[in-house]
Amino acid sequence: MRIIRYLKNCKIAVVLIVCLLIVQAFTDLALPNYTSQIVDVGIQQSGVEHAATDEMTAKTHDEIAMMLPENDEQTFRDAYTESDSGTYTLNDQGKKEQEELDRMVAMPLVAIHYASQIPDLDLDQVMQAYQAGAVQKQDILDMLDKAKEQMGDMSDSIVDQQAIAAAKAEYESLGYNLSDLQMKYLIRIGLMMLGLAALGMVAAVLVGFIASRTAAKVGATLRAKLFRQVVSFSDAEVQSFSAASLITRGTNDIQLIQMVTVMLLRMVLYAPILAIGGIIMISRTNLAMSWIIVVAVVAIFVIIMVLMRVAMPKFKIMQKLIDKVNLVSREILTGLPVIRAFDRQAYEEKRFDDASTHLMKTQLFTNRVMTFMMPVMMLIMNLVSVMIVWVGGHYIDTGAIQTGDLIAFITYAMVIIMGFLMIGMISIMLPRADVAAQRVNEVLETKPTICDPAADQARDEALAAQSSGATIAFNDVSFKYGDSKECVLEHIDFTAEPGKTTAIIGSTGSGKSTVIKLIERFYDVTCGSVTIDGVDIRDVSQQALREQLGYVPQKAFLFSGTIESNVAYANEDMPKERVEEAIDIAQASELVSSKEEGLEAPVSQGGTNVSGGQRQRLAIARALATEARAYLFDDSFSALDYKTDAALRQELHTRLGGKTVVIVAQRISTVLHADHIIVLDEGRIVGQGTHEELMKTCEEYREIAMSQLSAEELNGGDVA
Repeated sequence: MRIIRYLKNCKIAVVLIVCLLIVQAFTDLALPNYTSQIVDVGIQQSGVEHAATDEMTAKTHDEIAMMLPENDEQTFRDAYTESDSGTYTLNDQGKKEQEELDRMVAMPLVAIHYASQIPDLDLDQVMQAYQAGAVQKQDILDMLDKAKEQMGDMSDSIVDQQAIAAAKAEYESLGYNLSDLQMKYLIRIGLMMLGLAALGMVAAVLVGFIASRTAAKVGATLRAKLFRQVVSFSDAEVQSFSAASLITRGTNDIQLIQMVTVMLLRMVLYAPILAIGGIIMISRTNLAMSWIIVVAVVAIFVIIMVLMRVAMPKFKIMQKLIDKVNLVSREILTGLPVIRAFDRQAYEEKRFDDASTHLMKTQLFTNRVMTFMMPVMMLIMNLVSVMIVWVGGHYIDTGAIQTGDLIAFITYAMVIIMGFLMIGMISIMLPRADVAAQRVNEVLETKPTICDPAADQARDEALAAQSSGATIAFNDVSFKYGDSKECVLEHIDFTAEPGKTTAIIGSTGSGKSTVIKLIERFYDVTCGSVTIDGVDIRDVSQQALREQLGYVPQKAFLFSGTIESNVAYANEDMPKERVEEAIDIAQASELVSSKEEGLEAPVSQGGTNVSGGQRQRLAIARALATEARAYLFDDSFSALDYKTDAALRQELHTRLGGKTVVIVAQRISTVLHADHIIVLDEGRIVGQGTHEELMKTCEEYREIAMSQLSAEELNGGDVA
C-alpha cells in the first residue's frame, strides 16, 4: 500500500494516534456496560449491587453462616464485623472479596428469604437444633440441597437475581431507604459515564488534530517533492506527462491522498480496535447470540466486494478524465485569442462539454453505486437489532440474561458492525487513493534525463574561478529529440568567443533555438560535446552552469509581481541601481517612467498587462541584470521595432564589454553587425563568417538577406 509508505516519517504521530484510539475505544466500549448497569442495577435492583449486603442483622448473619461449608463460613465471618447496634457490617477484607462473598451467600440468602415458601423448612427450629448440637452442618447442607431441588431448576442468573431481591428485603428490614440507595448509585454511575464521555471526547479531538496535521504534513511533503522533481525535468519529461496531468497530480491526486490519510489514521486504525474490543465485551454477555453478528459481518463484506468490483474500474477511469478536462480547459484558456479570431467558440465549447459530460457520467455512476451502500448497510443493522431483540427476548424470559445485558449486546453488536462497515467504506476509498499515489509516484520515480555529475566529480570550480566572458564551443555536435530517428542538428562546430557577438540565423525549423537549449543544457547532446572554457557542460552542475549564462527565451514570460521583482528575479536582494541599469540597456526605461508606480508597477501573470514588445524588453532586462559571463538571446528581438532593435544592440555592444553574446535571429538586421554569423539549414551549418563574407560565400544567407533588405541597405550596412 503506497499511502502507508508516506507515513514512515511520521511514526511518532502514528503511535500517539494508536494510543489515543485505544483510549477512545475503551471509553466507547465502557459506556454500554454502564448503561446496562443503570438499567439492571440502578432501576431493576434499586441500586443494590451485591448479594453480600454492606450490613445485615445478626439473625441473617448467623443463618447464612449456618448454611455455608466450614471453609466458606470462616471466610464469611472474617468478612463481617459486629457493630455496637448488634448488626454486622462488611469490613475492608470483605470488600476485597466481594465477588467471592456474593457467590457464597447467594443461595443461603435466597433460602432465608423464601423459607416460608419451602415446605418442611423452618429455619428458626433448624438454628436452635444446630446451636444445641442436635443437627450437624452436613445435615443442614443436605437439607439446603433438597430445598434447591424443591425450588426447581434455576439458572445461576436467576439465583443471582433472587439473591439481590433478598438483599433488598434485608436492607428494608434494617430501615434503609431504597430510593436513596438507588439515587446514589445512579448519580455515581452517571458521573462515571460523564467522565468517560469527556475522556473519549478529548481523545477523539486529539486524534482528529494529530491526524489532520499528519495528513497535511504528508500532503506538503509530497507537493514539495513533486515540485522539486518537476523543476528538475527537462522539456522531454514534462511533455511525456503533459502540463495538465502534472497539475492534476500535484493538486487533485495529492489532495485525495491527504484526505484518505486522515481517514486511514482516524477510521482504519480505529475500526479493528473497536471491533476486537466489541467482540471481547460481547463474550462477557452472551455468546449464544454471536452468530447474528457473524452473519451480518459476512453480508457486509459480500456487499462491499460486489460494489468494489463494479466501481473500482470507474475510479481509475475518473482520474484520467479529470486530466482530460484540465487539458482541454488549459488549451482553451491559453488559446482564447485564436479561438475568438477564428470564431470557434461553439466548437471549443462542445469539446469541453464532451470532456465534462464524460467525467460527469462516470462520477454519477460511481456516486450511485456508493449511495446504494449506505441504505443497505442501515437495513442490515436494523435487521440485526430486530433479530437480537427477538432472540434476546427468549433469553430474558428464561432468566439467562437481564434487560440491561440485552441493551448492551445490541450496542456492542452495532459497534462491531460499524467497525467492519468503516473498514469496508475505507476499502473503497483506499484503491482510489492508491491510484492517485501511483500517479504521483510515477512522477517522483521518473529519472530526469539531465542529471548533475557526482559531487566529487563535478568541475564547478573551473567555471567559478573565471570572471571574464565565457568561451562556448560546439565540438562536432549532433542532436535528436527522444526516440526520433532524424537528427535536428548534425556535426555542429563553432566557437563563441568572449567580447564578441555570435549570431545564428536560418529558416524556420533549422535548429537555431535548439543550439541555445543545448548551451543551457535543457537537453544533452546526442553526439559530440558542448564546452565552456574547455569544460564539458555535462561535467558541471546545472546550477553552476546556469550561473554563467543570462538567457532570454524565444517566448518571453513574466511572473506576477512588479517590474522590479521580474527584473531582479535572479536575486531578490539585487541593488536597485543594477535593476535600473538593466532596464536602461534593454530600452525599457520609457515603460517604467510611463507608470505612476515606476518599478513597483504591477505585472500580471505571464505579463498579459503589457505589450509583446514591452514584455520582450523586460525579459531581456531580467537576463542582463544577472552577473553572467555569457548572454543567450533566443530570437528575443523579434517583437521589437527596427529602431529599438538597433538601439538595444548598440547598448549591448557598448556596455557588455568582454562578455560573450550569442544571438539567435531570423531578421538580417539583427545579425548584420555580429562578429561571427552562423547560418543553419536543416540542422547543418552551411556558412560561417561576417556579413560581408557570407554575402559572397553562402547562397542561403544571401537569399535570406535579399528577401529582407534592399540592395542599398545591404551595401550600406545600416538599417533604420
